[in-house]
Amino acid sequence: MNKVILSGNLARDPEVRYSQSGTAYAKSAIAVNRPFSSKSNEGQTTVDFFNFTVFGKQAEFCGRYMKKGSSVIIEGRIENDNYEDKNGVKRYAVNIMVEHIEFAGKKSSGDNSGGNYNNSNEENNSGGNYDGGDDDVDVPF
Repeated sequence: MNKVILSGNLARDPEVRYSQSGTAYAKSAIAVNRPFSSKSNEGQTTVDFFNFTVFGKQAEFCGRYMKKGSSVIIEGRIENDNYEDKNGVKRYAVNIMVEHIEFAGKKSSGDNSGGNYNNSNEENNSGGNYDGGDDDVDVPF
């Protein structure tokens, strides 16, 4: 099984492009805090950066609503990319192929995204996530 779920902040603005067939794709990176401890650095954290690619309407969603620093959760699979650079040196890269992405933090005043977008749903999920507000609304269940 190849499945990964990461929670962190976008390390750069998503860059949206289109393939020759017209499919949107966006590339970005996520910064994830990782706790570590040693005798001299008890309770410290470090940051790992992971490149990721997202396709289709999710890519357009990312380009429209997400920016560097956005708190997100991504779910997808890990892919290895092996290639030779122009000097003939063999290079290895790891990329996360995103199947689902959503905002993880509290919605900011300038954020009109509505919460999350799941690739299995072809329409933008504009209903958002319940934010626990103090509305006096009766819930029917």
